[in-house]
Amino acid sequence: MDPTTLLAFSVVALIAIATPGPTVLLALANGSRFGLRRSVPGMLGAVASDFVLVGAVALGLGALLAASEFWFSVIKWIGAVYLAWIGWRLLRSQGGLALPSAGVAAPTDGAAPAVFLKSFLVAVTNPKGYLFCSALLPQFIDAAAPQGPQYTVIAIVFAALDFVVMLGYAAIGAHALRLMRRRAVLWLDRSCGAALLALAGSLALARRS
Repeated sequence: MDPTTLLAFSVVALIAIATPGPTVLLALANGSRFGLRRSVPGMLGAVASDFVLVGAVALGLGALLAASEFWFSVIKWIGAVYLAWIGWRLLRSQGGLALPSAGVAAPTDGAAPAVFLKSFLVAVTNPKGYLFCSALLPQFIDAAAPQGPQYTVIAIVFAALDFVVMLGYAAIGAHALRLMRRRAVLWLDRSCGAALLALAGSLALARRS
């Protein structure tokens, strides 16, 4: 893949990743609830999902979802229900992690495996991601060259950009945790929860087109 093509892909991917969506909102909520350090497993979950996403597109899963109403609906409803569950949990939040000076332990769902798995599942159960990447990625692939190495480069770049963006949003959330009163952090949690519920509804109404 030549540098110009890679740069063009990086710009498009950065815009797509930075646009507020489920994983972005989850990173923001993780930062406000657990702090920046405890949010890192969530970022790694998003990165792991990127490799699954790009690999699935390379193997043709995106084309399958575009062609099959059944499998699109299966993944769509799994993702919608899971997003709604996370949104509901955030709506019922008691303010997440108390301010550092309070010396209160983090919520039990702040354990690293739970944070990792939540971000990973949010991403891999969103069929829109597969359809988007199926439409986008082939435009940057040279069909005359071996495709495996090209998809590998794309996956690495996509994952690196995703990590940086998630880190930025988690840092914003963690900054809110340090500077805001507990009530403000509570409303940040609830705002993210409401947005995730809205996205779950949007996903439930989504069509393959």
